[in-house]
Parts: sequence; C-alpha cells; structure tokens
Amino acid sequence: MCAHVIVAEDDENQAELLRRYLEREGHRVTLAPDGLAALDAVRHREPDLLVLDVMMPRADGLDVVRVLRAEHRELPVLMLTARTTEDDLLLGLDLGADDYMTKPYSPRELMARVRTLLRRSRRGAGGEPEDAGVLRVGALVVDPVRHVVSVEGRAVECTPGEFRILAALAAEPDRVFSRQQLLGELHGFDRYISDRTVDVHVMNLRKKIEPAPRRPVRLLTVFGVGYKLTDPAKAAARAATS
Repeated sequence: MCAHVIVAEDDENQAELLRRYLEREGHRVTLAPDGLAALDAVRHREPDLLVLDVMMPRADGLDVVRVLRAEHRELPVLMLTARTTEDDLLLGLDLGADDYMTKPYSPRELMARVRTLLRRSRRGAGGEPEDAGVLRVGALVVDPVRHVVSVEGRAVECTPGEFRILAALAAEPDRVFSRQQLLGELHGFDRYISDRTVDVHVMNLRKKIEPAPRRPVRLLTVFGVGYKLTDPAKAAARAATS
C-alpha cells in the first residue's frame, strides 16, 4: 500500500529516521521543517497522511490541525509529542487528529499506526480487510494496533516492552534480530539502555508463549547474533524434508 506521507518534524535527525522507515515500506515522503511548511505541503501536494510533531516553530502541530480541519481537509493526521498529560492528548484529538503517540516511541509501533490510518482512509474505496495488519506466526497471533496477543487461541498478557519485541519479531518471521535492533524497537529513537533488558523480556515472553520455556520452539536464540521468531510446525516440516 504505497502512499504519499508528509512528515512535519523540526528535528532533522528524527525526520530523517522517520523518512527511512516510511520509505522502507514503499511510501513516498515529503519533509516539512515547521508548521507553515506543513500547511503549504498539504495544500499543494495532496498527501495521503500527515505525521505531525506538536512542538514546531512558526506554527505548532495543534495550530496546523486546527487550520486543516477548518479548511475541511479530511486527510488522516498522526500527531507526535513529548507532552504526556491527558489534557494535551485530548486537545489534539478534539481538534481533529486521528491518532496520537508520545515520545519516545517504537518505530515498529509507529509504522503499525501509519498502516492502520491509511487502511481506514482507503477502506471505503475497496481497501484492505479489517485484520490486514494482524501478524501470524503459526499459532501465535499478534495485533500491533489493538495490542492483543494469543497463542493457540489462548490470550496472552504482555507488558509494553514484551509486546514491542514480539511485534517486531512477528513482523519478519525467521529473521534474526540483534539485541541492539530490538532495543530500537523497545525505546524508539531517543533512549539507550542495557542489552540485558532484551534478554529479560525474551525470558518472560518464553514463559508466556512456549509450551516448555526452557526448550523454546518459537522464540529462538541464535547464538552470537540475537533472536528470531519461527513457526515450529514449519520448522519441523523443513527438518523432515532436509
């Protein structure tokens, strides 16, 4: 689902990282360094989605949303902010933002939100089915938008950190992720934390999704590299034919 996404972000490093993730998924990206540039880009480029930082020069994100909705522009808006109070969140949504994420955020979760907003906006024109964003690896099911996990039909309760790691692994089954890559999923673009954090989350996840946590068949260690998620039934079938 290729789309044109405007990223309004005055932090150049953040903007380039967002561009990289969006382009990796096949989207065309236009960067806007401030609120007025964002308004100009929306008016002249007819994007499919606006990813909008709240704190920007010349016009902040809340003013941008206010103007766009006053002009009856219906494009989806995903707001990003370091503000975390409930009043700030509600104000953005009340002004017409479609979704809201607080910094620091997981790049994987942000991409899931982007896919959901684009899917909603296109569904009326024959877009993707309701569960298009759901990830399935054998009997393990991960819904990155609703934050729901199940294994063999049984609901699994995950902490936010566990969920982010599991969603990253489920999005690319059999790909080996290093600890540093998984730390990026845990704490987004802004934080550094010990590699040991990933190991603890993996240990806890195995207790929840593995039939025998000490002999994992789903969430596997690749020694010296990192971790991967696999479908044990497919792995057994491959082993039988090799």
